[in-house]
Amino acid sequence: MRVSSQAKISVKAPAKIAPEALNADWRNQIHTLESDGKTVVVVQEETHIIGLLALRDTLRADTPQAIEALRTLGISCTMLTGDNPRSAAAIAATLGIDYKAGLLPADKVDAVREMNQIHPTAMVGDGINDAPAMKSAAIGIAMGGGSDVALETADAALTHNRLSELAGMIRLSRATRNNIRQNITLALGLKAIFLVTSLLGITGLWLAVLDDSGATALMTANALRLLRREKPQDAG
Repeated sequence: MRVSSQAKISVKAPAKIAPEALNADWRNQIHTLESDGKTVVVVQEETHIIGLLALRDTLRADTPQAIEALRTLGISCTMLTGDNPRSAAAIAATLGIDYKAGLLPADKVDAVREMNQIHPTAMVGDGINDAPAMKSAAIGIAMGGGSDVALETADAALTHNRLSELAGMIRLSRATRNNIRQNITLALGLKAIFLVTSLLGITGLWLAVLDDSGATALMTANALRLLRREKPQDAG
């Protein structure tokens, strides 16, 4: 279809088009494209519709693997997106996760706060629009190749820009927390034992000093066990 060089061309979401401008054929095409996981925009010449543009975000190659790894850790995932509900449903169905669609940045913040009230929630994002929601989450995680705003807002970042590293980050964090608890218990336990034995006259000063140095060595050795944890494979 030829377009006049003087014509006003506009590109809009279907929801912004006057209902009378969309006939049954256009509506059917929009429905089909959205059901296939695409975001549709309508191209108008003045008030006359001349075509549709179908856009779709491509999933990262390691997304299914990352989602499955998170499930094994007992972590559920929800996709927050500004795409239309039909497109979001199609993508979420391929991953087997929940979703909330048609969200503005403020809506993402509300969604994260709502989930945070039920259980601690981490928000993973890479764009400017994700930054407010990442700030509202218990922890914000940015993709390494994300925008500067997202990286500055986040509490942590996946430096290699691979979602598959997310589960590894969580496993290491949990192991570190357990290690800290073990070291605190070990340190306080040994000091309590030698405090009692010293007061009873069973142990002397040199054993107390040895306990302090020995506890430091034991805690350091315990912490070094974290270095033996399996590291994620680099992508070829």
